[in-house]
Amino acid sequence: MKTMGLTDLRLVAPERYPAPEADWMATNAVDVLRGATLHASLEDSIRDCVAAFAMPARPREWSPQVLDARSAAASAMALEGEVAFVFGNETAGLTNEEVFACQFLVHIPASAEFSSLNLAQAVQVVAYELFMTAKPAVHTRTEKLATVEDVEGLYAHLELAALESKFMASGSRLRERWRRLFSRVPGLEREEVNIMRGLLRALLGK
Repeated sequence: MKTMGLTDLRLVAPERYPAPEADWMATNAVDVLRGATLHASLEDSIRDCVAAFAMPARPREWSPQVLDARSAAASAMALEGEVAFVFGNETAGLTNEEVFACQFLVHIPASAEFSSLNLAQAVQVVAYELFMTAKPAVHTRTEKLATVEDVEGLYAHLELAALESKFMASGSRLRERWRRLFSRVPGLEREEVNIMRGLLRALLGK
């Protein structure tokens, strides 16, 4: 991270922190490790972000929009506000719930014959792509972007409307489908989310 100019490390429910072996491996980047923030859940760690990019070990049948690492870096750098790249642990990766808490799914193109990357390698590839994509920002818009928390509130409101109108049956995969739909619109504005929720309130009366 530090090699590529990144310092905001967020750890979700680590088994041990701090850990001496982590300090040893960090070498001259102990400041990044010591500055890490701890979170009880993934949702809490990305609450203030305008987008989260999941890095699962395996593709999912039902998933947010899928981008390669270079396209994901370009999309992330085009957004105003905090963005997160979410990695699972070395052995288990990310759960389906963790993937669906994010707006994008990212893969690193590799040989079909041998596509294995360990966690550190995957982080380094993504950090490199972000570094290479970074350039002086041109601020042409003043609207605030919706955070993950804002968008999750919209999803919950949509689910309530779908259930109360009997448009969606219990156990339906409609939830995954509208997440996939909105993941194709990077940079939703907070006002846009509020307009949609206002419409839902008018229709539902709550």
